[in-house]
Amino acid sequence: MELIEMLTSQLGVTEEQAKGGSGLIFKMAKDKLQGEEFSQVADAVPDIEGMISSAPKAGVIGGLTSLLGGKAGHLAGLASGFKHLDLGGDMVGKFVPVILSFVQSKGGEGVKNILEKVMK
Repeated sequence: MELIEMLTSQLGVTEEQAKGGSGLIFKMAKDKLQGEEFSQVADAVPDIEGMISSAPKAGVIGGLTSLLGGKAGHLAGLASGFKHLDLGGDMVGKFVPVILSFVQSKGGEGVKNILEKVMK
């Protein structure tokens, strides 16, 4: 999987960490985007559901809890999930640009913008 290879080579994380971390980010996007918007993102990302299923469950719960906390809460929820992958919370900020770049290369600027709005 091209995205997982990009994350492991650029960030020095394991394949499991790359799948879980990207899964947390895509799970948040799936929860926050309208169905049609998420479909556009999913069409650009091979095996997006596989990555989502690799996300640590505790991180998903933390992410859902953080929905009440506004935008800052979303990233805090992701940081919680990243800790379950033995990754520091600062890694969220390192995963996001790699994922956005990948989505843009596969789905174009419009799809990148859809995903980017859930990251802000």
